Amino acid sequence: MATKPPTGDPVQDAPQVDAPLRAAAGLPAVAHSLKIAQQQMGVRRTALTLLRVNQKDGFDCPGCAWPEPEHRHKAEFCENGAKAVAEEATLRRVTPEFFAAHPVADLATRSGYWLGQQGRLTHPMYLADGAERYEPVTWERAFDIIAEELAALASPDEAVFYTSGRTSNEAAFLYQLFAREFGTNNLPDCSNMCHESSGSALTETIGIGKGSVSLEDLYKSDLIIVAGQNPGTNHPRMLSALEKAKTNGAKIITINPLPEAGLERFKNPQTPQGMFKGAALTDLFLQIRLGGDQALFRLLNKLILETEGAVDDAFIAEHTHGYEEFTEAARAADWDATLTATGLERAEIEEALALALASERTVVCWAMGLTQHKHSVPTIREVVNFLLLRGNIGRPGAGVCPVRGHSNVQGDRTMGVFERPAPAFLDALENEFGFAPPREHGFDVVRAIEALRDGEAKVFFAMGGNFVAASPDTDVTEAAMRRATLTVHVSTKLNRSHAVTGARALILPTLGRTERDLQGSGEQFVTVEDSMSMVHASRGRLAPASKHLLSEPAIVARLARRVLGEASRTPWEEFEKDYSTVRDRIAKVIPGFEDFNARVTDSPGRPGGFTLPHGPRDERRFPTTTGKANFTAAPVEYPKLPEGRLLLQTLRSHDQYNTTIYGLDDRYRGIRNGRRVVLVSPHDAQALGLADGSYVDLVSEWRDGVERRAPGFRVVHYPTARGCAAAYYPETNVLIPLDATADTSNTPTSKSVVVRLEQSATD
Repeated sequence: MATKPPTGDPVQDAPQVDAPLRAAAGLPAVAHSLKIAQQQMGVRRTALTLLRVNQKDGFDCPGCAWPEPEHRHKAEFCENGAKAVAEEATLRRVTPEFFAAHPVADLATRSGYWLGQQGRLTHPMYLADGAERYEPVTWERAFDIIAEELAALASPDEAVFYTSGRTSNEAAFLYQLFAREFGTNNLPDCSNMCHESSGSALTETIGIGKGSVSLEDLYKSDLIIVAGQNPGTNHPRMLSALEKAKTNGAKIITINPLPEAGLERFKNPQTPQGMFKGAALTDLFLQIRLGGDQALFRLLNKLILETEGAVDDAFIAEHTHGYEEFTEAARAADWDATLTATGLERAEIEEALALALASERTVVCWAMGLTQHKHSVPTIREVVNFLLLRGNIGRPGAGVCPVRGHSNVQGDRTMGVFERPAPAFLDALENEFGFAPPREHGFDVVRAIEALRDGEAKVFFAMGGNFVAASPDTDVTEAAMRRATLTVHVSTKLNRSHAVTGARALILPTLGRTERDLQGSGEQFVTVEDSMSMVHASRGRLAPASKHLLSEPAIVARLARRVLGEASRTPWEEFEKDYSTVRDRIAKVIPGFEDFNARVTDSPGRPGGFTLPHGPRDERRFPTTTGKANFTAAPVEYPKLPEGRLLLQTLRSHDQYNTTIYGLDDRYRGIRNGRRVVLVSPHDAQALGLADGSYVDLVSEWRDGVERRAPGFRVVHYPTARGCAAAYYPETNVLIPLDATADTSNTPTSKSVVVRLEQSATD
């Protein structure tokens, strides 16, 4: 039996703390998955829904972007995937009556957890200028309101069109097509806040901003380095791939400021032995200080250069550029400076070197721990240097593996959701659709917030996501959003962004991945691209949560018809009726999607899929400015802390996916019944006079002198790296200055926040 949503926010003022766990998954994960699913969906719906997740004739999990293996289990999902599906397929509903009972001022006081627990949105809702409550509105009137506001702009560049990584390929393609036909490249997306640094570094060095490995490469590798990533919580199905690689003989190095249960031991729930005993994964744990990764890889590169016969001279001569400048910089790496930057011992680095030298096939995986620092782009370029030195790109079992966080975030970028589109993409769009797309670069996330703050942008439209909660500098972001004349959110569920609005606001409810999509030509499916460039179909099977929902492609198509009118030659009505016609046009615009419809449904009744071409992986062809893979030689950087300060990283709890809060526990780290905790090394806590269980305010320090404060955090003595602390976002996003961003990528530096801890009034 499904349960009702909470009526009041749970009290979180006394989190309970136990010792962190040393293993992930197993029976507790299965039990917790089923408990959450049954609370949201009931028993029968749970069984029907979860058995379709990530199946070839089912729907793609709306959680992470980890790929599915060719041979799939009947239960091809993880604990957090089950939570994501349960929240979408919930039987709880947010109706017009709910909004009548809860004015916006009330919603603004609620936690993200409470908002999300209320259930699925059922009707389009409108907040008029000066109104206290959202009221139901027809779809026709909603599109009229948007059209009115867009028509009133002095320039198309006063509109911002944001995209979340959940959006399908078909919807994303139509969305960017509409924005560009309207006249702007203001297409920020969630990648701007996460893997933009990866894309920037990889495009410069290997010519394509995507990973170069497949699951088979992981299985064949000799060494897998997992840096700045916690797959046990953020990409749990990755643990199965690591386990299989270990079984095949691979070694695993984990580089992270925090020990994480999932990388210590994985209890695979698919087998009896795995369920109870599990498999140790990490062979070497390097507990690095935040931001020390570039220094570590630079020193490893120096040591490889100094080892006779360790460098792949033939590969370097034939396929790379910039080797001499790189070697000069690498040979200057200093042991003492590296030990200071990393906090590691010399023997640990020497052990990592020995594993690297013993490996003929090496994969490096990473996530936000590498991408959200000021020097993230040169850090990732140094990782590429490390792989190039021994020829570990473009051969089986080796390569780069940036692990994407949201289920189609990579596909959205492939479809053209990018504020800085390539000229070749715009040329193809113009040739296919017969209009001249804008060429001037648009706003990324940070620039969009600045534009709203400064009055340069007036209309904000979000295709999914929770922009206000996900963005940095919360107070600045919220004030910027409130300056807009109109904010629009296409959503499945209620979130913080619906309570922080412009003068007028719309909530447009949409179908979820789990739901059947019926259009004029019949039942539709959509496609997604996973973290390893595999494109496949996703088909929902559940009845929609409300008869008033529209699909994302239908919303875009109807909006485009209303805004662009008869002047548009694009067949928007046809696109809404039949998504295969969208895929036909994608095939003509985007390389690698030739015969899209045929390849994604390659046999009767069985959705297929295909892997997109990747020059470096497939044929050691590097489409860079030099035509080769580029070594780079940036100066080594790492954060330097003033006396009495800590370097804070923001992170997720295990009961969380991005900004969606499923519960108030972080089981693997031993935290229960609360999220306002700060993890601090006992050594640092002693030096700062902070008892375990005491309460502090986190205050960030930045060059602008503005005080950014997150009050009332319980201190937890935790085995973090010295000088480093950790706390959950979005609660700590308030501490991240808007202009504290990575060089080149402009990604917020959420893993490098200098903070002081002050005794809290809560204590």
